[in-house]
Amino acid sequence: EAHPSMLLRRITQSARLRSIWAATTVLCNVAAASSAPSQSCSISSSMATFPSYPLVDKWRLSHDSWLLRFSLPSDRKYLGDDPTLPTCISVHHNSSLDDGELLKKSYSPISHPATLGSFDLLVKAYTPQPGGGVGDAICNTQPGQLLIGKLKSERLVHGSPIISKRWDHIGLVAGGTGVAPLVQIIRLVLDDPNDNTKVHLLSINRYEEDILMRDELDKIAKEYPDQFFVKYSLTGENVPKDWGGFTGRGSVSMARQALPPPSANNGQRTMIFVCGTDGFRDTWAGPVARAPPKADGSKGPKIQGPLLGLLKDTGYDASDVFKY
Repeated sequence: EAHPSMLLRRITQSARLRSIWAATTVLCNVAAASSAPSQSCSISSSMATFPSYPLVDKWRLSHDSWLLRFSLPSDRKYLGDDPTLPTCISVHHNSSLDDGELLKKSYSPISHPATLGSFDLLVKAYTPQPGGGVGDAICNTQPGQLLIGKLKSERLVHGSPIISKRWDHIGLVAGGTGVAPLVQIIRLVLDDPNDNTKVHLLSINRYEEDILMRDELDKIAKEYPDQFFVKYSLTGENVPKDWGGFTGRGSVSMARQALPPPSANNGQRTMIFVCGTDGFRDTWAGPVARAPPKADGSKGPKIQGPLLGLLKDTGYDASDVFKY
């Protein structure tokens, strides 16, 4: 039986760089193996042909976070069409607060895109409240229950979906479970023997026990001492006296110590990825903006917007930063 200690196992398969970025998914409270035909998911007829992903197993990683492993359909080798680009799933769930609201939230698998036959999600179970509750619903999913999804187009990072061998240095700024999509980047780089990109991770959490995947990340740092570097910061009160990392939500000094320098400062290509809550992202890089509304009146697509916050104060250019 697979265990979380195998979470970041090395997969060194190479492939051409084409993939699917996301899957729009409905969380269905139904057992895959034992349901009768009448126990179908409550979805529209247009979703009936979408593939289903049964939950295989789950492990508690902290007091409110879980690792959940879902299997792929038998006719699908990988979650995405190409195993060398990041993937992401937008999970849909009917509100548990009797208001009939359809809730949506995106999650990036922490498993390598080249993982055969399954994918892993790292999910925090926030207490359900108006406009929320997807994480709680996923964490309460039991083996055999399904995710039903539709693969969507890839996401572009400053014009291209490619990650591997694109920059000389990558900096990753993670707030809590915002580490999940950044783990995919770590794996994509380090699992490619031809990619010499140096990766720097700054993981910021409230308390030491909240640091998700710490053992695995520290293990990777030991395995790749010249290529992967990880630092931690705690924001909560009463930080242990023997704590050897940073404290606080962030600062220019912290950025300079934990992240690679801006491209303009060293003549090499640097990209900083920021992922966390909206407030966390705004502190470090400013908010994500939206393009003008579409012709049909619907919302315009999300765009990066101007670079603000700590990264701007540290000297990075907007072309050096990508906001999740």
